[in-house]
Amino acid sequence: MMNIVVTGSSTGIGRALVLRLLGEDHNVWGLARSEQARIDAGHGGSFDASICDVARWDEIERAAAQVAARWKHVDGLVCCAGSHGEVGPAVKADPRQWSATVRANLGGTFNSVRAFHGLLVRAPRRAKIVCFAGGGATKARANFSAYGVAKTGIVRLVETIAEEELQAPLDINAVAPGAITTRLTDEIIALGPDIAGQKEFETAVAQKAGGGASLERALDLVEWLLSPKSDGISGKLLSAPWDPWQGLGSRAGDLAASDVYTLRRILPEDRGMKFQP
Repeated sequence: MMNIVVTGSSTGIGRALVLRLLGEDHNVWGLARSEQARIDAGHGGSFDASICDVARWDEIERAAAQVAARWKHVDGLVCCAGSHGEVGPAVKADPRQWSATVRANLGGTFNSVRAFHGLLVRAPRRAKIVCFAGGGATKARANFSAYGVAKTGIVRLVETIAEEELQAPLDINAVAPGAITTRLTDEIIALGPDIAGQKEFETAVAQKAGGGASLERALDLVEWLLSPKSDGISGKLLSAPWDPWQGLGSRAGDLAASDVYTLRRILPEDRGMKFQP
């Protein structure tokens, strides 16, 4: 049984993860901006919740204090909270809304890690942090610059904290869940092709009709990253649908010594090209 904090726990992937973890008899504390209905836990676990906007430091600091009053430590933190926010061409974006989107996604993730670090390092086992990246983190995503920039920032934040906490009993990783159908999919459809872009709109419509990527596989990856099976794997961006993450536990040493599953600059030689000075 673990004590796990999940942000963005009222909807989407966050809510599904809470239900999965409770089914495994873990203690779960959900953080969301809205009131959350009581959830019946498994035979040995429990569910508690706090209303909290993770983009606001005072609110998440207060939520962390509420958790600390009940739990002596936190075994795992999963940062699911996020939103598309400002959508449209970057050069026409509302500067205030653009910045607010980055704060909600990137700032909210940083705030969560910062607020719960003290409880995580008290865990009797190797503590785990899982942050959601995805859409726009590894390639340009037209009309979603604020969201993409924030998600890219989350990956580099994960890499940096992993380097800084190298000697600590703590693993932190980012997850690309795949094109899972959630309220974010509905948001793109509602925005329409004129704002979201024709390609994004058509992709969202097709995803909605076809069901999208497997939610269960994304949850499986998160559970794996929270478990001792992933001990020693840190500072990586793992794709739920595409990477062979189930077998990576035996390669933790090799991964730690490499830049595999990280954000890096591509050189001409990597693509069989050579430019003269």
